[in-house]
Formats: sequence, C-alpha cells, structure tokens
Amino acid sequence: MTLNEFNNYLNAFLKKENFSDDPSLNGIQIQNSSPDSKQIKKVAFAVDACEATALAAANENADVLIVHHGLFWGGCETITGSFYKRIAPFIKNDLALIAYHIPLDANNPYGNNYGLANLIGLTELEPFAFWHEMPVGVKGKFSSPLSLDEVCKKVSEHTKTECQSFPFGKKDIRTVGIVSGGASGDVWQAVEDGLDLYITGVFMHDNFHYAKEMKMNVISGGHYGTEIIGVTLLKEKIEKELGLQTLFIDQPTAL
Repeated sequence: MTLNEFNNYLNAFLKKENFSDDPSLNGIQIQNSSPDSKQIKKVAFAVDACEATALAAANENADVLIVHHGLFWGGCETITGSFYKRIAPFIKNDLALIAYHIPLDANNPYGNNYGLANLIGLTELEPFAFWHEMPVGVKGKFSSPLSLDEVCKKVSEHTKTECQSFPFGKKDIRTVGIVSGGASGDVWQAVEDGLDLYITGVFMHDNFHYAKEMKMNVISGGHYGTEIIGVTLLKEKIEKELGLQTLFIDQPTAL
C-alpha cells in the first residue's frame, strides 16, 4: 500500500470532507519521496507532531507517522526555529506525516470522544457539542447512576492521567457529555442539554464559576490523556485490517 492509498483508506471512514471548517489541513501534511509507489510497511502513531515524535518514528524506521495534532493550524509560518526542528526529521528520513484533527475527535467509533464514551461504559450515544456547525463530541448515559468519583476513576484508567473533578452538580451521574482536549468552553453545551456531567481534557479558570453557578459537574482528564484514545484505536484497526507493523510513541505532557 502506497502513502496515497493509505491516506485514502483512512479518509474513507474519517471523512475530512465533512469537516471543511477545520483549518488543520487533515490528511497528508508531509509526503514521502514516492507517495504513489513506495510501499508503507511500518506505521507510527502519536498524539502530537513534534521533534521528539518525529525522531522516535524515524529511529524505529517507520514509513509514516499518524498524529492527532499536526503541524498546520490555518496560518502561514516560516520554517525556522522550533518549526524547522519539527519538520526536518520528516524530510531527512523520508518519513511521511498524516494528521487528522476534528475528524478524529468526532469519529464513531474510532475517535477520541466516542472511544472514551465506549471505554467508560456509556450507552445510547449521540452527537454532542457543535463547533462551526460540526459535531465534535458525544453524549450518552450510564445504565445505572455512578458517583463522580467512580466516573473519575473510570476516566483515569483509560487516559492514564490523574483526572481532576469539580463536584458542582448532582451526586448521582447518569447523563454525560464528552469533548476531549482543550474544550473547556463547551461546558455550556452540557448545561443546555441538561446533562449531569461534562468531561473534557483541560478545564480552564475562565469556565470555573460558570460551571459552579449552573451546577454542572466537570471532569478534567488531561488534554494529552483524553486524546491518546483516537490514535490508539486507529493503531488497533490498522493492525487488524491491514496487517502492517505499528508502534505508539508516548510523549505525555502531563497537561
């Protein structure tokens, strides 16, 4: 399978065309020397495209690195300083880079949000939290109520992060909304939907008093921790369906 064929395989279910307002340049961000002929044999996965993950992928002789956070966010940047350090290992080692941002947040069942919802046992899943009219998160229900501490323990088990809870609402948690990463500001959507709990990656000071005043429980599971889910599920899918060698490059930020 060539790089272009591999990217077509990914996009067949991640569907970047459904997220046209995402400025993240989803798909191939750096090609290899022969995207229509060089065969992909080994695939590395990471949350972030950075110098450390690029070097680690190159050292493992990977052909392509797949990430959630790519190199481009809608602006133009000179290839100098830190940005040069991030790009250089790809060019020097003929290593390709593929990134899927919002499509990998939103995908059912391989995205960060549906993935975490399934892992912690939510059912009756449906889209939740819209950004630029694009559905990003997921909401669902527990079959029986849990305490906030019980839910926090479940989240920590899968994000490998000691999550932080904000007990502002009901003692018994039944309905939950999830938006991974830096989606603190979407807590209002959980309030609007009348949910018992909002789970995100990083809960910001700016939203603390709003959540408290609106009696909304919040769990902060870490930006990195809540976004290892999607790339991990992609890794498992590709191993099973394509039989390629894979590896996960863990570069936690504790954030």
